[in-house]
Amino acid sequence: MKELERQLKALANRRRLAILKFLKNQRKASVGDIAKEIKLSFKSTSRHLAVLLAADLVEREQVNLNMFYALHLPLATPVKEVLGLL
Repeated sequence: MKELERQLKALANRRRLAILKFLKNQRKASVGDIAKEIKLSFKSTSRHLAVLLAADLVEREQVNLNMFYALHLPLATPVKEVLGLL
């Protein structure tokens, strides 16, 4: 129950929802690509990604100097329902 609460709190932000929508369509993207897509600074985007990572909604992979993010699958049913609406 606590994990679901943490995930729902992470979803309660329009920027983080935009990040998840972008990752849903792109599968995998760098922080820079995500920041450009949602029109936010690199630093702010990184902070939002940290919240999503802590809530187990995304996973990351470092390739050389770049950090890439993707949706952490499988997602909980309520999270899938929210993302289905995007």
